[in-house]
Amino acid sequence: MAEAKEQTLIEHLEELRAVLIRCLLALACGLVPMFLLAPYVMDALINVMMGKNEIQLNFFSPMEVFILQIKMALVLDILLCFPYMAKQIWNFILPALYENERNFIKSIILASSGLFIVGVLFCLFFILPSLIRFGMSFVTENIQAMFGIGNVISLALWLSLVFGIMFQFPLITYALIRSDIVSYETIKSKRTYIFVGILILSGLLTPPDIVSQIMLTIPTYSLFEIGLFCGKKQRKIY
Repeated sequence: MAEAKEQTLIEHLEELRAVLIRCLLALACGLVPMFLLAPYVMDALINVMMGKNEIQLNFFSPMEVFILQIKMALVLDILLCFPYMAKQIWNFILPALYENERNFIKSIILASSGLFIVGVLFCLFFILPSLIRFGMSFVTENIQAMFGIGNVISLALWLSLVFGIMFQFPLITYALIRSDIVSYETIKSKRTYIFVGILILSGLLTPPDIVSQIMLTIPTYSLFEIGLFCGKKQRKIY
């Protein structure tokens, strides 16, 4: 009996290793095409961020743009391969789940992916252009703006990731209430603490300026309230 259990565990580990190898191979195959695509994506990203502002970006070391293109290629590669990797991982864990668990996790994954995409797009098309315009508002006759491409692209990638993650708040709130881990009344009574927590978290994740912090705090808390409302509706249904 012990040998059978050990064999089963080994088989699971072998299957997990095969899944990880397939995911890594997929990333390796996509890296070179994404590296070739990265300069065009960077140009499009810069055009979206800068809008009508005529700003010339600068780089300050010979390898700076090349390293940025590698970073961009890695991000694009992960985005390209994510559906395949998610499918591989899902097929691995699927046999261990009950039917109701499969449906719940599937709905959570789809909703989470959608919210992440919405958060990234919200950041790219609203938050980042607003930050650029705010920065340009300090330009005077004696003070001119000179932005480094490394700082701008790194800020765009980081804030896009942060907004994608923070936009998961309604889903987290809904899932906690739906699974009865935390009651609706408990979360509702802690609204003030949750707002302060979001404010602190926004300050830690964004650049050290109050504008970025507020721009992340307001939509995140609004999404929390949406998740709380959906959790209340779900509670009434059940």
